[in-house]
Amino acid sequence: MALPDTYLGNHIRGQLIRSATSVASNYRATCLAQSKACFVSKLSIVLEEADESYFWLEFIIDENLLKRKFAEPLLKEADELTAIFISSRKTARN
Repeated sequence: MALPDTYLGNHIRGQLIRSATSVASNYRATCLAQSKACFVSKLSIVLEEADESYFWLEFIIDENLLKRKFAEPLLKEADELTAIFISSRKTARN
């Protein structure tokens, strides 16, 4: 993703990298959960981070830092992952 090399572009790039990589690392921790309650709790963190990643992608578009057509595939993937994690959490709670 080619964000501008400005203070705002660099800040958002860092935020997006942190939230997106946090999805992966927290999902890995979820897979190692030792109880159902721990699994649900860790999966909730994964959901929060996926949603934050989606937020930063929307922010990038809203601030005209990148055209929607370039961010659209990432938005779609973030939305799909969020739906999967929501479904997993619902299943685990039942």
